[in-house]
Amino acid sequence: LEKSYSLQLDVPGLAKEQLDIGIEGDVVRVSSKADATRSVKAAWRFPVEIDVASSSAKLENGVLTLSLGKKVPVSNISQLAIE
Repeated sequence: LEKSYSLQLDVPGLAKEQLDIGIEGDVVRVSSKADATRSVKAAWRFPVEIDVASSSAKLENGVLTLSLGKKVPVSNISQLAIE
């Protein structure tokens, strides 16, 4: 069972300071900042929520690689003791 998603995006000519990566629930957005030399806008929706704490991003040779951790659903069931 994979614990993370991996995706790559070609962003030639852009520095990491010129990119924003936003994660909201199960949606990941990559966009270029206003001062960037070129415009980039992309979004993906995943079947499960993304765990930001276990996710990472790196930019090498014009390719942005995202490793996105899957949030493990937590059971909210409480047990009631019988008296």
